[in-house]
Amino acid sequence: MLTHPTSERLRALGLVAMAQALEEQRRQPDLDGLGFEERLALLVEHEATGREDRRMRARLKFAGLRQSACIEDVDWRAARGLDRAMFQRLASGDWIDRHQGVLLTGPTGVGKTWLACALGHKACRDGRSVLYQRLPRLLEALALAKGDGRYARMLKGLARVQVLLLDDWGLTPLTAEGRRDLLEVIDDRHGRAATVVTSQLPVPSWHEWIADPTLGDAILDRLVHNAHRIELKGESMRRRAARRAVAVDAEGES
Repeated sequence: MLTHPTSERLRALGLVAMAQALEEQRRQPDLDGLGFEERLALLVEHEATGREDRRMRARLKFAGLRQSACIEDVDWRAARGLDRAMFQRLASGDWIDRHQGVLLTGPTGVGKTWLACALGHKACRDGRSVLYQRLPRLLEALALAKGDGRYARMLKGLARVQVLLLDDWGLTPLTAEGRRDLLEVIDDRHGRAATVVTSQLPVPSWHEWIADPTLGDAILDRLVHNAHRIELKGESMRRRAARRAVAVDAEGES
């Protein structure tokens, strides 16, 4: 008699998952043999799991990861120079706690963005805040934010994120304003948060890309010296996948 009102009261209190679990218990006669505390523990566990799932979905939505990637799905067969032991150490997240960086470099198509997103996804699963940004668009957004008074607030938001993924570093030339904005972003995070960078340019070429000796020294000193480097190589994985698909189609037609 009291089960239905109890379910409604639980929902009113925001304990939706617990209410659902209570309704499920009603439909499972085999649980009648459990004691009060055991059944209550199942309800509480269901609510805790539901809340964590909702928080995880919220973190992933905020992160805006460009690719759906998981650490468990890394292709170790691809010959691209990925150090398995090193990457698995990064998956543990210690570098995030130490406010370090990860620099992923290599030619287009070798999986830099995918691997960065996999690290970001793992950080979300571990309860950390993550944000993915393509650097060219981020710098454009910062320039626009100066015109409508959002610049300081935007920088503050970027600084608070525990893991910032900057994709396509070095893809387009930097303007004088972009150099200064990039320094602000990197300086705010230095020693306080972790940053992941992906780039087709090798790290030794970054100073030339920044094209300002003073700002280049300031940016790279804060970003490079405490970062883990992953230098990928090899053929585009997309090209290899396309060739395999063509080969499979050919076999099917023969």
